Amino acid sequence: MNMSGEPVTGAGVRELIGWLVHLIEAAGALIIFAGAAWAFARFATTSLRRRSLIGEFNKIRLSLGRFLVLGLEFQLAGDVLRTAVAPSFTEIGQLAAIAAIRTILNFFLTREIAQERAEIEGERKEPLPQAATAADV
Repeated sequence: MNMSGEPVTGAGVRELIGWLVHLIEAAGALIIFAGAAWAFARFATTSLRRRSLIGEFNKIRLSLGRFLVLGLEFQLAGDVLRTAVAPSFTEIGQLAAIAAIRTILNFFLTREIAQERAEIEGERKEPLPQAATAADV
């Protein structure tokens, strides 16, 4: 029953879920766009200020990867919600394939982010070379 006491129809539920799917997917797209815009702006300002981008490039890439992972999670949530009202096995199969691709992308992005983070942490913890002393000679 809805707020006015009328029974909720299957078409009404499908329409509501359709709107929710569009809202969730739009949020995911907005997150990905915001991350790409932020990464581009950061890359542009860093490249104008410095000559060496190697260290900063990895940090920018790592941050962009986080935005991509979050955006893909929203996209995947929309796919899962869409399967709740998929009327045919063909649509369910297509949604499953899309969800599988997004899940695989998410897995590899998360793994790459972890590797990049470990590399950055390793670079911070490397001891600086020390000059030889008379006792070492």
